[in-house]
Amino acid sequence: MAISLAALLGVKSLNLSKVGVAETTWHQDINWVAVTELEDPQRFINGGELVLTTGLRLKSAPEQRRFVRQVQRAGAVGIGFGVGLSHEAVPPALLAEANRWGLPVVEVPYETPFIAIGKLVADAQSADHYAKLERLIAGHQVLARALLTGGGLAELLKHLGGMLRADIALTQFTAQLYNSTKDNPQADTWASYPIPTGRRDACTLWVRRPFEDYGIIGYAQNLISVELNNMVKQRQSERALCGQVLEDVIHGALETSEAQRRLAGVGINSTRKNVVLLAVSAAHHKALVSTSVPRELENSVAAVVGKDLMLVINDDGGAAPSLARKLSDHLAEAGIHATIGIGGAYTKPNGLRWSYFEARDAASHGLPVNEPERLSLTSLLLASEDVPLADMAHESLNPLRTFDAAHGAELMTTLESYLNNNGSVAAVAEELTLHRNTVRYRLAQITELTGYDPAVTTDRVQLWLALAVARLSARQGK
Repeated sequence: MAISLAALLGVKSLNLSKVGVAETTWHQDINWVAVTELEDPQRFINGGELVLTTGLRLKSAPEQRRFVRQVQRAGAVGIGFGVGLSHEAVPPALLAEANRWGLPVVEVPYETPFIAIGKLVADAQSADHYAKLERLIAGHQVLARALLTGGGLAELLKHLGGMLRADIALTQFTAQLYNSTKDNPQADTWASYPIPTGRRDACTLWVRRPFEDYGIIGYAQNLISVELNNMVKQRQSERALCGQVLEDVIHGALETSEAQRRLAGVGINSTRKNVVLLAVSAAHHKALVSTSVPRELENSVAAVVGKDLMLVINDDGGAAPSLARKLSDHLAEAGIHATIGIGGAYTKPNGLRWSYFEARDAASHGLPVNEPERLSLTSLLLASEDVPLADMAHESLNPLRTFDAAHGAELMTTLESYLNNNGSVAAVAEELTLHRNTVRYRLAQITELTGYDPAVTTDRVQLWLALAVARLSARQGK
């Protein structure tokens, strides 16, 4: 281990003796030995050295006092003054100045060569460095073994905290991936270390002060980075597999018993109430499907359905809004702009389907967090990929849109007003400030262009459904 002045005096073979009363750096480790006969050695001292001199050029008291000041300002731990050559004893002026500035002084007898002191300090430094290196290699092995034996991040960080004798936390955006204490890390009492994950500030390792880092934190940063990237790949694989099951359930491709069995296989108990949270992001869907989730949602079942992240939580609906807000905040912190839709709480596979459709419909409202509303028949039909409702709506309304674009006839506006006013020509005329005959003429044009007569109930339903689908499709960005 590194040696101090106090320990150096304990080496009997050196025959060193303490002079003066200063002990400020008496127990501080000596970094190196600097031998000098310069009057001003300050620029050649880096700090932490024991300065050895015979005072060959320090003839006068002012020179001796100035020498002490220069050495003290450079950060030396003390002066070793060799006697029996230029001076028979340590000069009183030098000793007085050293006492004044709190700089220890030891007397080196003529029989003790300076090189012996230098060799002893160098050997101590070498032994200290070797001990630290052995400790670091052992630490590397312990941390690597924690991952290789399946312990994961928690086991690695537990060992790291033991090595540093300090509390450890690992955060990723708003989520805490690990914390050895209940306290949240604070910048004024914890040291922070970024973990390289390919995304800026994605993950941070926190260590509560005080602690001594002998190089193990740098190695731990690299191991954590590797493990986090492995976790991302594992998360993507698990979510893709789970998404295949949920898509079959959502599309109604499975019998109830088979759906229950397969849902149980991915961790969903369909005999209890479940709620779907659906995160939708057109701009960041690639990052969305592989990102982490808040700690409160770690027990949920996550899946990739289409380009969306679907979370299934066992809940009666009471906690869903709070969890959805936590998810929204977490994604925003990660730089992912997403809308969260919340479904209702239902049992059975068909209930899970219904919750998904409600969540998807809610997400289309565009707010950061969207609570469920009662699903309309239009929304439900549009949610089914087996019913080409959007195509049917386009086919029904496209002739009107084309005619309006060419002639500015406002047939679409007239049709929408007619349906909203329950087929009242008078109400349409008043709303659009038109003559009733003009309204009747436009309705006749609508019948001619689309083949559907708004005055006939079945045709009116077809046109109303087409308009409803068109509005919903526009809102969902389809």
